[in-house]
Amino acid sequence: MTIISLVPSITEALFDLGLTEVEIIGRTKFCIHPENQVKNVAVIGGTKSINMEKIRSLNPDIIIANKEENTKEDVEELQKYFKVLVTNISTLEDNYYLLKTLGNLLNKQEIAQKYNSKINEIFQDIQCKEKKTCAYLIWKNPYMTVGSDTFIHAVLDQIGFENIFKTQKRYPEISIKELKAAEFVFLSTEPFPFKQKHVDELQKRLPDSKVILVDGEAFSWYGTHLAKCENYFKNLLEIYK
Repeated sequence: MTIISLVPSITEALFDLGLTEVEIIGRTKFCIHPENQVKNVAVIGGTKSINMEKIRSLNPDIIIANKEENTKEDVEELQKYFKVLVTNISTLEDNYYLLKTLGNLLNKQEIAQKYNSKINEIFQDIQCKEKKTCAYLIWKNPYMTVGSDTFIHAVLDQIGFENIFKTQKRYPEISIKELKAAEFVFLSTEPFPFKQKHVDELQKRLPDSKVILVDGEAFSWYGTHLAKCENYFKNLLEIYK
C-alpha cells in the first residue's frame, strides 16, 4: 500500500508504526519528523497548498488528510480520484481511535496499541490536585487562543490546566485585558513562531501572570507524538512548585 500524508503529525505516526519511504511516497513540506526518513519522501506542497499534479503523478493507494489541517476544496478534489481517509482529532479519545484505525489499516495493530498504552500511562501518571488557570496563544497580531473543541485544550486539561477560554470554540481572537485572568500564559512555538522576546514583551504587560514559551508540537501533534512528551510535560509541571 502506498500512502500520501497531508498531515505532519500523521506522517510521523506512520513512520513510528513501522512504515518506510517505500510505503510513504508523499508528504507536505511541514512533515519534518522523523528527519532522517522524511527527507527521502517527495514533497507535494503545504497542508493548505497541495500540488494536485504532483499527487496524481505519484498515484497513491490512499491519501490521509485532516479536517482542520487541509482545505475542504482540496479534499473534495482528491476524493474524485483517490481513496482519502479524512481524520478529525479534537480529544484524546479521538487520538486513541486514530491510532487504532491506522493500526487496522496498516496491519500494525500491536504497535499502535503499544503507543496508545504509553500515552494512557503518561497521562495517568500526571495527576494534578489543583488546576491552574491558563491561556494558550497560537497567534500574534491579533492574539489568538484555543477554545474547548480543540486538541490543544484537551491536552491542557489532561495535564492539569484550566483554559480560561473554555467557553469559546475553535481559535478566537482575544485581548491583553482578557489574558489578565490567567495564572499562566503559554506562548506556543507554532503556528506563530513565538520566541523568548515575545515572552519578555508580554510579561511586562501581564505582571501578575507567568508567561512561558511552550513546545507547540507537544500540545498539538496528535498521533504517536504524545508518547514522546512524558519528560516535557513533567518538566513543565515543575512550574507549579
